[in-house]
Amino acid sequence: MKFVVKPANIVEHIPEKITDYGKFASDLAYEKAVSVAQKSDGIVIAADTIVVHRRKVMGKPEDKDDAVRMLKVLSGNEHAVYTGLVILETKSGKCYKVFEVTKVKFRKILNPEIQYYTDTKSPYDKAGAYGIQDDFGSTFVESLKGDYFNVVGLPIVKTYLGLQKFMKLI
Repeated sequence: MKFVVKPANIVEHIPEKITDYGKFASDLAYEKAVSVAQKSDGIVIAADTIVVHRRKVMGKPEDKDDAVRMLKVLSGNEHAVYTGLVILETKSGKCYKVFEVTKVKFRKILNPEIQYYTDTKSPYDKAGAYGIQDDFGSTFVESLKGDYFNVVGLPIVKTYLGLQKFMKLI
């Protein structure tokens, strides 16, 4: 399959109170898909990932202090990663909209480790201020329950199953 990456022109916002985290993440993915679909032909795949710890949603950190704060909160604790996924066919408007959730347990992260990691560029474009796929960010994860690729930011199995609804893959 050939694909082109096109950024969505939406403002990501996190309201104070969210009761359905999966719906929230999939609604953000839908906004992204619609934004890209307005300038595209074909099938648009969009995703949005959030981290939830103790009913508090963490998006991307605003700056280094915010990244440090997030990593200290997640240190030694379990959190949930929600990724909303939308596959939208531009011509028909047909839409596949789902979400995936994965539980992630962090080991206790030492302050020098947090300082080292936040001195890199890695945490600033990721929900929860970490990337499980990063060389160093991956060392924070003690265990996970669910789809690893969901934590990376694109639940592969659900993406494949969604694409099957639009095209014959095999």
